[in-house]
Amino acid sequence: MSNRTARLMGATALVALCAYAQLPQAAWAQSGDLSFEEYAPKDAQMLLTADNLIYDNDRNTITAAGGVQIEYAGNQLVADRVIYDRTTSRVMARGRVEIVEKGGNRIYADEIDVTDNFSDGFVNALRVETVDKTYFAAESAQREGGRVTTFNNGIYTACQPCEKKPDRPPIWQIKSQKIIWNGETKTVRFENARFEFFGMPIAYLPFFQVADPTVKRKSGFLIPSASYKKELGFGVKVPYYLALSPTYDLTVSGTYYTKQGFLGEAEWRQRFDNGQYSVKIAGIRQQEPEAWKATTVNGSETTRGMIGSKGKFQINPRWAFGWDVLAQSDKNFSRTYSISGFADTVQTSEIYLTGLDDRNYFDIRAYHFNIQEDVKTGRDEQQPWVLPSFDYSYTPDEAVAGGELNLDFNAQGLHRQNISLRNTAGTSRLDGAEGSSGRMTAEAEWKRSFVTSGGLVVTPILQARGDAIYTDYDAVTINGITNFEVNGSTVGSDVRSSYYRYMATAGLEVRWPVLFSTTSASHVLEPVAQVFVRPNARFQERLGIPNEDAQSLVFDATTLFERDKFSGYDRIEGGTRANVGLRYSGSFANGWTAHGLVGQSYHLAGDNSFAQPDLVHVGAYSGLETDVSDFVGMAGLVSPDGFAFSVGARLDEKTLDLRRADVKTAATLGNVTASLQYAFIEAQPLYGFNYDRQEVTGLTKVKFNENWSGFASGTYDLESKTLVKNSYGFAYGDDCFIYSMTYTRSENRTTHETSHSFGFAVSLRTIGDFGSSTGDLNTTF
Repeated sequence: MSNRTARLMGATALVALCAYAQLPQAAWAQSGDLSFEEYAPKDAQMLLTADNLIYDNDRNTITAAGGVQIEYAGNQLVADRVIYDRTTSRVMARGRVEIVEKGGNRIYADEIDVTDNFSDGFVNALRVETVDKTYFAAESAQREGGRVTTFNNGIYTACQPCEKKPDRPPIWQIKSQKIIWNGETKTVRFENARFEFFGMPIAYLPFFQVADPTVKRKSGFLIPSASYKKELGFGVKVPYYLALSPTYDLTVSGTYYTKQGFLGEAEWRQRFDNGQYSVKIAGIRQQEPEAWKATTVNGSETTRGMIGSKGKFQINPRWAFGWDVLAQSDKNFSRTYSISGFADTVQTSEIYLTGLDDRNYFDIRAYHFNIQEDVKTGRDEQQPWVLPSFDYSYTPDEAVAGGELNLDFNAQGLHRQNISLRNTAGTSRLDGAEGSSGRMTAEAEWKRSFVTSGGLVVTPILQARGDAIYTDYDAVTINGITNFEVNGSTVGSDVRSSYYRYMATAGLEVRWPVLFSTTSASHVLEPVAQVFVRPNARFQERLGIPNEDAQSLVFDATTLFERDKFSGYDRIEGGTRANVGLRYSGSFANGWTAHGLVGQSYHLAGDNSFAQPDLVHVGAYSGLETDVSDFVGMAGLVSPDGFAFSVGARLDEKTLDLRRADVKTAATLGNVTASLQYAFIEAQPLYGFNYDRQEVTGLTKVKFNENWSGFASGTYDLESKTLVKNSYGFAYGDDCFIYSMTYTRSENRTTHETSHSFGFAVSLRTIGDFGSSTGDLNTTF
């Protein structure tokens, strides 16, 4: 047999792969270029095994018959008979043809007939299984001109056949009269295609087209989506993708809403070696702005739009620069029309520069909170511009005087155009001042631990801090501070333009962990005591110092041993205080673990910072405003089989009345996972909560079998007897298909106005994801 003949017969193992096994999208990911000369090297060796090798000089053919096996360039061919016709230069493989391509794809056919240069050919009864579990079949396939392959009566799916019943239709499949693959235009076209679920046709398309597997990015239409909202009507979105370059692209979308008309969107994306950025614009001229209530921001808007941009660049391994900014015609446009990436209720626009090197941290950023709400005047107008916020932390690698030294710097500048001042029943609350303010803080802390021979751990702590603060308030804010009232009494004070304050702290922490062991358990009891000695905080009796970042104060077991219990830099703790508590942890032979902590804090000398006046009453009801604090504690249990329980509470220091509580439990039993959470907060009139707050939240997930699951959740307000929110849903998922459907109902605690939303999502592996949701179908009962 001549070398050329051997090569042609060996190449038969590549024919179906190179000429026909070009599946759509991910199914074709293993396919290579159609050029045989590139796919198989010319010096590749062929191994041919057959029962008989027949030379027919009259017909000028060479035939390998009976158990033919050919191995060539990593590919294998098995057939009953392989014939090479030297006159017509055609190669034919017949009878139970099976090809295993070196990438793992398997190709089955009754007959393969191609020319020796692979430009033209025919395959009968073709079936392909790829390594990524996608499947393709056709009655026949034809190849013409070396570039175009046509599959007749083809079927495509990404679902594995049922092992027990292989003849059963897959969950989904696409049947097409013709599938045309064009190697020149790099496209695959489906003609007269229908989508089938469980063998039942559900959709028909005269044609649709996708990019071929050799193209990672190609211009074309993306999968449409549908939506519904009461004020917008039904909407259908059709996106079109433009692959302009390997490093940048453009996606344009058009959405038509039956009530509001046409919404246009465009997103530009560009990638660089060290980062990427994107720019998105959207706009609409609303046909029915009156569809919203007159009290909402949307009711008077006709032309609405937005422009947003996001970017992140890694300057070097230590430094990163980025931004996330949004500008829109009104404060609720992006959320109303669900603009991807900009639809959150609180959208933070920011520009930042960060650096991280070992134990040192640098961060500077400017930001603004966009509250996307539908009322004409609300929280959004009261949000400040932070220009800038700066943090720097430095911890030397080497010990300083045998201990750890940490240096922190913080600075922030704010400007607010609208005051956030409330006065209810003779009590004022100023959440945000109108005008400008700023603060610079420098802080140093040193601590070192000593362990005595008896196991006592002694840690001295030294800390020093200084602040420089300036204010430039509007007259309305100054008047509000001057006439600030608490329970009908004026406690306001004069406002200064600058403040300078300092704080020095000397602290000592003593811990004595004691281990108790038995044959079945080990326990560690650890008494802990701290004392912090410091002077009174300067200007803490004045209301003129802004409080922007320390408005949240929760005193519980997790904050018991904090040196400064305020949550931010704007408030500073002074006076002498001691914290005392007892920690416990236990491990048991059956795999259970337990932990607990109980303690109390004592104001020993000086002024109690938590009892001083504050623009947002941050110390009130904290449990720290008295010389002897409330009791705080927490306990928890965890089992090895998925059960967990924890409880945290704060009790009045005299009466032991419950002031605050959190109870959480979760368990997994077989295919059922459930969690329950209870929260209680005593009434806080100065915060605007005149009644106790109690809420229960539950969640259950059930896995019915390998594929089906369901869930239910609910939140119930025990005080107003309102089912605040409840959701139900189910989902199906396997290796090729995911479907989920959800229903959510929400009810306002005060007005009892309810809203309902439905949603579903479908994911077809290798094809795409699409879904629909409804929202804000408001009704009042």
